[in-house]
Amino acid sequence: MHNPDHSADITAGEVLAPYLHARAADFLRGLRLHHESGSDTAGAEEAARTLRGAARRISGTLHTFRPLLDPTWADQLRTELAWLSGTLALEHACTSRLVRLVDALSRLSNGTGGGGHGTAPTTRTGPGGTASGAAGTGNSAGTATGDAPGTRVGASGTESGTPGTQPDASGSQVGAPGSQNGASGSPGGRSAVPAARGSEAHGLSVGAARAGALLDRQLTLARTRAHSAALQALGSARFHAVADALALLASEVPLGPLGAAPAVEILDGPAEVAERRLFDAVAALPLTRAAHPYNAEALGLGAGETQDAPWHQTRLLLRLHRYATEALHTGGEPDSALYEAARALDRHRDAAEAATAAATAARTPRIAPATAYALGVLHADQRHEVEAARFAFQHAWRRTTAPVP
Repeated sequence: MHNPDHSADITAGEVLAPYLHARAADFLRGLRLHHESGSDTAGAEEAARTLRGAARRISGTLHTFRPLLDPTWADQLRTELAWLSGTLALEHACTSRLVRLVDALSRLSNGTGGGGHGTAPTTRTGPGGTASGAAGTGNSAGTATGDAPGTRVGASGTESGTPGTQPDASGSQVGAPGSQNGASGSPGGRSAVPAARGSEAHGLSVGAARAGALLDRQLTLARTRAHSAALQALGSARFHAVADALALLASEVPLGPLGAAPAVEILDGPAEVAERRLFDAVAALPLTRAAHPYNAEALGLGAGETQDAPWHQTRLLLRLHRYATEALHTGGEPDSALYEAARALDRHRDAAEAATAAATAARTPRIAPATAYALGVLHADQRHEVEAARFAFQHAWRRTTAPVP
């Protein structure tokens, strides 16, 4: 993480303005794509993605470099861009979550274990108190686990348990994979393990179809509502005001007094503040624990999910830091390790939200026990994905902070 070279005779505004001009042009291009897409679903999705990306980058840049800009203008535009990007992101999030969960259900019910990773079912408490088998972590559709290990160990049988030896539903101890003890905990009982796992697989396959149908109904309804909200937003006077503001931004950036100061004296300060906030957030994360792939820190139904918020906040701070780096190093090579760390936190967010969706579905009144069981397995699988994403992040982050030889 290095500082850019600024000529002594160039102002901060002259460095910052071209980046904002380019991102405003990206937004206008997305708007044109939206108008041209008509009934073309793929074109509409591409337009929405372009609009979201441009809006996020402009909003992040206005936040980080606010001291150099007209503060009233920057705050107002940033608020509107946050509204727009959040509204446009909802439909995409619902679609991606549904694909992720349905593919994971198919993988788990077919016993493939996901992406070649080993599967180690244990008995755990699923959402709503339903007993469920925790499948080993693997890649779900469209999600790479980066440096996650090739073999996963089953999660705890209770929320406070530890990997390896866990209490089963009856309170007896279940040996870790490869243990000499069978499901009953008695020596020589290894023949009971395949039978128990076969029973779990049968229970999962029975409930998977209904669980998938329930998730499809819930998330499709949410996606339809999000689509309607996006269309309403894109046709509103509020959106047209945002578009007009960005059309002006494509040619002119309202700067404050500091915008005319020499870039070498003033520009790096806001970027360093964003970087320091990121480093402080990462320092507060349990990276030492995340460095161990089988720590089960992220797996608990309650404890793990209450710890997601600092990771989500770190993801947002890393995004701000990346955008600040882009603004100061226009045309430079992106930091591959930093990008990998950002991707790991994206996967963390996706898996955590998917687990929440599975838990919400499992709390649906009057669902069949087999359906609740399948949703419990699915919830456990996505919490394993959360753990794998944390492991991948700490590995990538150590690369970003490694001394340059």
